[in-house]
Amino acid sequence: MGNRVGIALGSNLGNRLTHMSEARNLLRGLVEEDTLYLQAPVYQSEPVNCNDRSPDFFNTVIEIDYIGEPYDLLMQTQGIEFHLGRESVYETNAPRIIDLDILYFGDILMTDEILHIPHLRMLSRRFVLQPLNDIRPNLILPGDQVAISKHLRHLDSNEPPLTLVQTTW
Repeated sequence: MGNRVGIALGSNLGNRLTHMSEARNLLRGLVEEDTLYLQAPVYQSEPVNCNDRSPDFFNTVIEIDYIGEPYDLLMQTQGIEFHLGRESVYETNAPRIIDLDILYFGDILMTDEILHIPHLRMLSRRFVLQPLNDIRPNLILPGDQVAISKHLRHLDSNEPPLTLVQTTW
């Protein structure tokens, strides 16, 4: 048995739902077929800290049971991003075909130049908290004492409400 790992998926270029479905399928291919897998609905959100020309994002969260180390998963998620057409050098918060972020990795706490677990900004982003709350409302992240549902209820953000795009995808 591996670690329960949350991964955020986002896309705001091209056929967003197709890009997210392809990324999801590749992520599912990293784990045994019979392991517990959770998938949140897809939401549409306005870009946060992006340029004015940036299209709206589709966002969701999945959770897999991953056997391996955090850096192994980071390499695999980056490989999936590049496989699906993400630029190798990209501008911060620029529009993207696919963006995969590791949100949490079991009980691991780590911070270095490359990888922060749990993800540094996840608790301040509605487009992460809402889909995560749909699949794991009672999750308490390592180093925290408050469940995801409570973080979402008390979110202090100027992000507008998300729009549900698709429950099953």
